Amino acid sequence: MRNSTSVEQSIDRLAHRYLDRSAGRLRAGLTEFVVFCLKQAWACVFGASLLAVIIAVRLWYPSEAGLASNDFLTLAAVAIQVLMVVFRLETLRELRVIVLFHVVGTVMELFKTDVGSWSYEADGILRIGAVPLFSGFMYAAVGSYMVRVFRLFDLRFDRYPRRWITALVAAGIYVNFFSHHYIFDVRWVLLAAVVLVYGRCVMHYRVFRKRFRMPILVSFLLVALFIWFAENIGTWSRAWLYPNQLNGWQAVSIDKLLAWFLLMIISVVLVAWVYKPEPPEQFTVGETSPAFRVNTGK
Repeated sequence: MRNSTSVEQSIDRLAHRYLDRSAGRLRAGLTEFVVFCLKQAWACVFGASLLAVIIAVRLWYPSEAGLASNDFLTLAAVAIQVLMVVFRLETLRELRVIVLFHVVGTVMELFKTDVGSWSYEADGILRIGAVPLFSGFMYAAVGSYMVRVFRLFDLRFDRYPRRWITALVAAGIYVNFFSHHYIFDVRWVLLAAVVLVYGRCVMHYRVFRKRFRMPILVSFLLVALFIWFAENIGTWSRAWLYPNQLNGWQAVSIDKLLAWFLLMIISVVLVAWVYKPEPPEQFTVGETSPAFRVNTGK
């Protein structure tokens, strides 16, 4: 794995050790599945840690505490980020991308809360206007996942569109998040543009020994779906609320799935400017990865 951390190296070493005991097809398939789950969990470690803290605050944070819950969440998010860097669980290259996600997300938060798209409890001092600073870390969590999964699964792309074209689409999506409050909402036009630009692109990924492939639009949808699930947990915990949830929690509208899908494009473009999309190596899908054969002699 490119620029892997110590934890990621440990995952691969354990998988090698397990396979060395036996080369059976069932054992090999089980190993691929377990490694896939471990890598996905590791890619989500920042977001999962932050979500766990949000749930804990909802369930157990004392209302009479001298520190506002929003300020506690901000300090907890900073602590998680610092610990990940100190213990080398995150590379500095990844940190730069995550900071960029934080800035982009905070700007959107300032606007969206001002126009009433959603709201936060008005407590604490670690905030900019009506936006508590921990909110930016939620966008950073998406960025953290994106850069990690790019590296953990050694993502390669067949027929990836030109980056300047993807940048134009992403810029249009970002502008529309603001402009649709004043002029015509063009999200469906932007969705069509995304399908047109990325429709032919296929993502190749290595789990452990073998490589697989998936249409990149399917991967966008799957990630957006999991973010939507996390958003439901976040609003249930009252970390933030949509207008229709102020008088009692209800599931986040499925319409938000489109918004997260489009936000994925912005995320992908930001990551692609740091990790340039590369074409796949020459191999047969489901075959042992060339990189694995070189590294292990198999």
